[in-house]
Amino acid sequence: MPTFAAIDIGSNSCRLAIASVQQHKLKILHEDREVTRLGESVFDAGVISPEAMAATVDALKRFQKAVQAHVVDKVRVVATSATRDARNSAAFKAWVKSTTGWDMEVISGLEEGRLIHLGVVTHEAGARGKCMLIDLGGGSCEVTVSENGRIKEMVSLPLGAVRLQQEFLRNDPPGKDDIARLKKFIDRELKRGERKLGQPKVGLVIATSGTAAALASVGVEEIVAAKKPLKATRTVRTRAKAGYVVLSAETKAVRWLAERLLKMNNAQRAAVPGIGPKRSEIISGGAQVYAALLERFGLKGFRYSPLGLRDGVLAQMLADSDVRASAHQTMEAERWEGIHEVCRRYGVNPRMAEPERVHAGQLFDQLQRVHELPPEYRLWLESAAMMQGVGKFLNHQGHHRHSQYIIAHSEIFGFSPSQRAIVAAIARYLGRSRPDPMDRTMRMVPVDEHIHVQRAVVLLRLAQALNQDRATDAVKLHTKVYPKRVLLQLLPARGRADLEVWALKKEADYFREVFRRELLVDVE
Repeated sequence: MPTFAAIDIGSNSCRLAIASVQQHKLKILHEDREVTRLGESVFDAGVISPEAMAATVDALKRFQKAVQAHVVDKVRVVATSATRDARNSAAFKAWVKSTTGWDMEVISGLEEGRLIHLGVVTHEAGARGKCMLIDLGGGSCEVTVSENGRIKEMVSLPLGAVRLQQEFLRNDPPGKDDIARLKKFIDRELKRGERKLGQPKVGLVIATSGTAAALASVGVEEIVAAKKPLKATRTVRTRAKAGYVVLSAETKAVRWLAERLLKMNNAQRAAVPGIGPKRSEIISGGAQVYAALLERFGLKGFRYSPLGLRDGVLAQMLADSDVRASAHQTMEAERWEGIHEVCRRYGVNPRMAEPERVHAGQLFDQLQRVHELPPEYRLWLESAAMMQGVGKFLNHQGHHRHSQYIIAHSEIFGFSPSQRAIVAAIARYLGRSRPDPMDRTMRMVPVDEHIHVQRAVVLLRLAQALNQDRATDAVKLHTKVYPKRVLLQLLPARGRADLEVWALKKEADYFREVFRRELLVDVE
């Protein structure tokens, strides 16, 4: 069975998780973590410092040894807030590539939240109900409202622990003015999040990342009741579940601790059980975010989960490779919800686009001996069929160019930037133009995918030709593949199919150029 590795290059630390697939599930084989503070210089000067780059690359070298030792089949490296914001992220990406051979993928805040959600709902049975997920990292905070394992709403806010420390809490302990500015900034960003999320009524709040772990580990509920000194007692509400301890914290306890931490210096914070010397430098801002967020949304508290972005990346890799995995169903549902949302946003009725999607899938299945495309291209092809008309929202003339831009730059859950680039390229070349390696569109597509995109374009052009008259029922399609030709047999639901035959014959020359076969059309 395959073995996967997920690497999360965060604003505060780098994390590695290696897992093997066993009975359609993931089994963690190895984990590693290194604090590199990649975001410190980014949130101060807008660039990643050479020292932070070097520390991160050194950590990746160590990760690479573990990857090689476990004979990993596929590695995915994702970078988050600090790399998104840095002006020199391209140089950092090139350094990582030259040193490790890995392509570092810079993901958006919403994609980060989606992957975290996927990782949590894949492994946490309790997350299948209506719940809220909070992930406060070094540079950003993703808040997700989920119901029955599906994302309902999500917002990404610039409230990461490292970012807040660099921008507001440089003095140790911070002064009154610094604290006031910090709280004002947090309040402003949470108001923006509230406009997006509303006031969701959830039965469970799951928090991930190191700040949540530290806040839950301190466990101050009994301290508040007993009015004891913070350093004298370490109690935490725990319960054994599935072989590990579940940590949780109540809102009033988080607020009490958040205010207490602001009055301490770093040495005092580091001495608090559950925080430690590495987390103590950045916990004050993160604690304020948790306290304010829980209060604003009227939440009783949160339960900590050790799952995170790396678990979501592994779950997506499993879903992409194993259609029988539960994560596959979750991811497919998210992808199609994202596609339908883009269609609705840009005035495309998904029901009107459905016949073209169906024909694209049929052509993919019936012509596999001809196109020899990887299995995942069935989804890319159907996605392009659904969204190829979104460019008409901007202008009907040249709408294929507009469709390509919209698809490539839209946030579509479940699609990485390179996957969106592939779908956008397939949708782009449905007019007079043909894929050219020198086109800007094709330069966004990995070089080894160019031939696949060209073949998928031909299939989508045929699907489009089969749907010339949307006012009547779609024609039924049968294909016969011969060594030197392909026969498309059409069966109209009613009436004739002259327009479809004419449109298909127009594609015969391009079909022959790409597949080295003649294209014949017949009406039954």
